[in-house]
Amino acid sequence: MIEFILLFFGLPLFIFFDSDFIHPSIIIAPLLFLIFIYLAKTKEFSFKELIQIQLKKKALLIHAFIVTLCSIFLFSCVYFFDHENLFNLPRSNLLVWTILCLMYPLFSAYGQEIIYRVFLFYRYRTIFKTKRMFILASSVSFSFVHIVYYSPISIILTLFLGIYLSTTYLKTKSVLFTSIIHSIFGNLIFTIGLGSYFWLDMEKWITQAAFIILAR
Repeated sequence: MIEFILLFFGLPLFIFFDSDFIHPSIIIAPLLFLIFIYLAKTKEFSFKELIQIQLKKKALLIHAFIVTLCSIFLFSCVYFFDHENLFNLPRSNLLVWTILCLMYPLFSAYGQEIIYRVFLFYRYRTIFKTKRMFILASSVSFSFVHIVYYSPISIILTLFLGIYLSTTYLKTKSVLFTSIIHSIFGNLIFTIGLGSYFWLDMEKWITQAAFIILAR
């Protein structure tokens, strides 16, 4: 429990109070390296779990409906309450948006799902013994890490997303499927105009990327 608190709450707090120390996205790679070592030594785990998807057509349709409904809701929120930022990233820098949409699923969403679903499930299952306890631990820790972006909106949205993803993982045991859902919502966020709540110094990074592209 001490390890869980330090890793999933202590580390985000450290970055939160020292934003110049490290960019939040950089911590994913080293964490995954250590997690893969742990999973390799876990007898009950098989790396096949990281790529398998076994869902019935009905389940796929239900998830497609949920994702579509949530997407419409998020789009409507931006359209009616923050219209000036609607599609701000693809409008301001189409190339950066395209690269982000291609890179985010593999290098961010998939990694996060391994950390907050697979690793948390196998490492701390003796602590979070019931499904409700796991969902609570997974979704709250997943939401809490987004304090590094200094936005209540990112924390609230990721809490609901975390509940959905952790519940889906328990039902499907497919981290690849939860990663696909995570990627859809992530790319949607960066597309419709909510990216500034999930990307630290988004405008600065876009400006720098545009300068490099134009310089070449």
